[in-house]
Amino acid sequence: MSTFFDYAKIWVKAGKGGDGMVAFLREKYRPDGGPAGGDGGRGGDIIFKVDEGLRTLMDFRYNRHFKAKPGDNGMSKGMYGRGAQDMYVSVPPGTVVKNFDTGQIIGDLVENGEELVVAHGGRGGRGNMKFATHNNPAPEVAENGEPGEEITLQLELKLIADAGLVGFPSVGKSTILSVVTAATPKIADYHFTTITPNLGVVNTRSNESFVLADLPGLIEGAADGIGLGFQFLRHVERTKVILHVIDMGGFENRDPFDDYVAINKELKNYDDHLMERPTIIVANKMDIPEAELYIEEFKEKIAAYFAENFPELEVPEIFPISAYTKEGLDPLMDRTADLIRQEEERIAEEGNKATDEQVVYEMPQDEEPPFYVGRESDGTFYLYGEKIEKMFKMANLDYDESALRFARQLKNLGVDKALLERGAQQGDIIRIEDYEFEFQE
Repeated sequence: MSTFFDYAKIWVKAGKGGDGMVAFLREKYRPDGGPAGGDGGRGGDIIFKVDEGLRTLMDFRYNRHFKAKPGDNGMSKGMYGRGAQDMYVSVPPGTVVKNFDTGQIIGDLVENGEELVVAHGGRGGRGNMKFATHNNPAPEVAENGEPGEEITLQLELKLIADAGLVGFPSVGKSTILSVVTAATPKIADYHFTTITPNLGVVNTRSNESFVLADLPGLIEGAADGIGLGFQFLRHVERTKVILHVIDMGGFENRDPFDDYVAINKELKNYDDHLMERPTIIVANKMDIPEAELYIEEFKEKIAAYFAENFPELEVPEIFPISAYTKEGLDPLMDRTADLIRQEEERIAEEGNKATDEQVVYEMPQDEEPPFYVGRESDGTFYLYGEKIEKMFKMANLDYDESALRFARQLKNLGVDKALLERGAQQGDIIRIEDYEFEFQE
């Protein structure tokens, strides 16, 4: 049995754009043919694509770095560099992609074949053909390619099951799943038999089918991350119908009603909307004699509990069953299929709002200053910041004219003024990344 893996932290970097070229026509009879340096090609994007054949994020456990190829450099005679191929990364359906540093949701990938660009490739740098003007018909100016976007991502897998079995450990969830589907979960008489979700397909008597998940047992404090905590609760979010399994046999002298209230509290603390999800209370282990003594009192307590705490909600239906003798399972599965169908119709009427949570990701705008000035112990000034570092990387400093253009860009950005305010004097060393130059007033 493969290990279930539902969380991953990865680093992705899109391809750098190809560098633009400085070139001139050198043809016989055309000694002054003009600039002919082509633009660089676009760097490759990194694109996540849903593959319904995947069930876990296990692949990301061993491969945490993804880097797309750069675009080709521009060429002479005005020829553009070739753009790089995009890198496609397969993810299982139900993958939520977040910015690891900010927690912002970038995308929620559900449908097979659905794609999401998580890092855009840099544009190609312009060749000197693009810088020709009437006053400067033969410029020795070209740009390097734009760096590709780079980001650390957090991936979470939320199972896409139509219905989910929830409840304390050892209430019989795994047994129910094994009886009503062809799934073969590990079953034993001790807590936390299930530590990873199991899935199975239910076929009802009316030939309807749906996916049922046996989710890890909850404990009190799960909504605060205790025990399996969030690992469990994130999977409940996807289910259209909740089957809340209760041990009516009073295993270990537990009170069935107290168990129900405790689990309900964890669901509500995690997400208020889970209380509105269609729910069936599955009163399991009715083959135990004591269960008949508990069931009527349990029904009365449930009705009073909802009247006092959730008067706006309907009291969930209670289905007495025995997973051991299989009694009551067919009516339970038929009713579950009905609720799933109703929920799907409701979602469709609301424009699929319940499942369409995708957020279009855009790189943050320039909210911070375009640069910062620092000073080292030896008196060297250094400039840093996302915008100025990107500008530096795109400046082709192999040519004097390109270097002068970069100097003008720095001045227009306000770098000269900021350095003077920090006490910079003629001849002081200024550094951007690994490049150093002298300050000239």
